[in-house]
Amino acid sequence: MADYHFVFKDPQGPSTEWDDIQRKLGNLPPKPPVEKPAPWQPAPDPGKSKQWIDSKSEEELQELQDDLDLDEDSRFLEEYRKKRLLELSEVSKSAKFGSLIHITGSDFIREVSRAPPDVWVVVHLYKDGVPECQLLGQCLEELAKKYPATKFVKIISTDCINNYPDFNLPTVLVYNNTNVKATLVGLHHFGGKRCTPEDVAFTLCQVGPVLGEGSSSEAIQQKVRRDFIEKIISRHEQDKSDSEDD
Repeated sequence: MADYHFVFKDPQGPSTEWDDIQRKLGNLPPKPPVEKPAPWQPAPDPGKSKQWIDSKSEEELQELQDDLDLDEDSRFLEEYRKKRLLELSEVSKSAKFGSLIHITGSDFIREVSRAPPDVWVVVHLYKDGVPECQLLGQCLEELAKKYPATKFVKIISTDCINNYPDFNLPTVLVYNNTNVKATLVGLHHFGGKRCTPEDVAFTLCQVGPVLGEGSSSEAIQQKVRRDFIEKIISRHEQDKSDSEDD
């Protein structure tokens, strides 16, 4: 006599021959359908485009040199790759500094006087405990981040010039190609005790292309005006919101 309770496994899971007979007679529900995974398909190729090139780092662009075919579209992409690589290289060259660097008297000749001819150097003579020096230092720190091709350094005044009087602080020296291009004594050159990074940038741009060839006093002025208008609008909207809440 056959053993109808023998358990076996099929794709739907464990079962018995008796269960299969009962399903045929309608006494048990049918087995659930077998879930088959979708057939494997390769990921679609997004295609090579300018956007695809723009998404690559400088190192990745170097590796792509032999990866592009020689059809008309790929020749265009190869030219664009070279152009993009040159742009990234120029950015990498110009981003040399990016912070307000503290130097000592023994560093001055190396870091300032002998800086490369294409580098503008802004020197902040300061002393701790002088509020005006702290304010100007904060502004210069912001500009150093925004204009990394310009070298910003700070040095304690008496480390730079023996017996330099505190009433001359803060003082800013601007150097280029071994020459002093400007000596700015006192915070009034930068707008006084309410000076902003934009005020400092505007003054520096009047000396020359201190912040780079792309910067100008006119561009700084436009930004200051735009920021001022935005501040007035924001303040007006805040006052309006406060009055509505009351």
